[in-house]
Amino acid sequence: MLIKKHILLLLLSLIAITLSAQTLAEARKLYAEGYFDEAKPAFEKLVKATPSNANYNLWYGVCALRTGDAAEALPYLQTAVKRRVQDSQLFLSEAYKELYLYEDAVNTLETYIADLRKRRKTSTDAETLLEQSRKGLRMIRGVEQVMIIDSLVVDKADFVSHYRIGVETGHLYTTSEFYGRANDGNALFMTEMGDRLYYGATLPNDSTQSLIVSVKLNGQWANPTVLPDNINEEGSSCTYPFVMPDGITIYFASDGEQSLGGYDIFVTRHDTEDDSYFTPENIGMPFNSPYNDYMYVIDEFNNLGWFASDRYQPEGKVCIYVFIPNDTKSVYSFENTDKETLAKLAKIHAIKDSWSDRPKVQDAQRRLASINSLPANTVPKHEFEFVINDEHTYYQATDFTSPQALNAFNHYRQIEQAYQETSVRLEQLRNQYAAGDTAAKNRLRNSIQQKELREKELYEQMIKTSKEIRQLEKP
Repeated sequence: MLIKKHILLLLLSLIAITLSAQTLAEARKLYAEGYFDEAKPAFEKLVKATPSNANYNLWYGVCALRTGDAAEALPYLQTAVKRRVQDSQLFLSEAYKELYLYEDAVNTLETYIADLRKRRKTSTDAETLLEQSRKGLRMIRGVEQVMIIDSLVVDKADFVSHYRIGVETGHLYTTSEFYGRANDGNALFMTEMGDRLYYGATLPNDSTQSLIVSVKLNGQWANPTVLPDNINEEGSSCTYPFVMPDGITIYFASDGEQSLGGYDIFVTRHDTEDDSYFTPENIGMPFNSPYNDYMYVIDEFNNLGWFASDRYQPEGKVCIYVFIPNDTKSVYSFENTDKETLAKLAKIHAIKDSWSDRPKVQDAQRRLASINSLPANTVPKHEFEFVINDEHTYYQATDFTSPQALNAFNHYRQIEQAYQETSVRLEQLRNQYAAGDTAAKNRLRNSIQQKELREKELYEQMIKTSKEIRQLEKP
């Protein structure tokens, strides 16, 4: 009986070894073919049964990383690196990057690349990852202290309909709303006066989107103008624009070289003196991430900001974040903040982590609740903004108490429209002059001078008429 029992145990052991070998072979085949979800359970069993096996640690760590669980992958990849498994540093660096531990990623990659060069091995993938990690390190050194008061997961196809911004801030549309055609998920921004339209569009013979502006003249939209190359970076897409009421500051999204990954939000400003745009700046974290981040909007009237991101969202969904805009940018201390805490703040792990001033958050949440209680597209209805005096600003025609003042204001609006049309035409002539040869410059010089005189004349009329309005109107 004892001999039979030993034979039975031996047979069972042989069966177990055979099954393990089959499982390992199958898992390695799935791993090699990129089926990490399917291979992961087998490697998990193997690494738990033999935690000292370096290859098991690598294979399971990579499977966890590739299936979106960098935190789970980290200790296994660290073990693989300690045990000197070939190329394990590359995967560990990728996990560090996913977890916003950019300093660790940079240090690991620099060591790995130096070793590859000694062995005369190609380091292209590692160098690409190193550049991305360095971008992340620069950004996480300056994570803005911004209080995010709410978040909402919505369908990407019509996400802009969930931006409850005041009319005085401008107007957001989807392409289906504005053009009555199939919605491509893009967004268009129209200024408060309804005279300028900004959007991203794919130009002829181009595979990427460019940011363009169209101006309304005499009730018709003029041919769109492509914004300069320092905004529309060659080889990248540029879209999701928003223009502040000052008419100078433009926020937009781009997936160019300065992006951390996917679309990032950038800001630029129009230099009215020489009609150019300053070099766009990445606004950094927590607004930007390795995912797609876009449609940054500031509603100054309600003192609320909005932006959208598909970080950690399923296909076809985006998360809209509502925040309190800062008057001046203040950042968390990189040296004095725990790495894990800083990473959570940068990733927006939980919006409550950002609440450094509870009363201010509660006040902003009340404003947001008040806006959300209004019917759609009535947030709020302002036809214009005209300052009467220090105590009174008018937003619609019914605010006027004097018929004479209202008539003067209507005349003022006509002058203002003519002034804007003249300014746009003058801008076009100046662009033609700058790009033209000597003959073109000579031909355009007189037209530009006439437009400059007309612009000055209309501006003076606007000032004179605005004074008359204030004298006639007695609030």
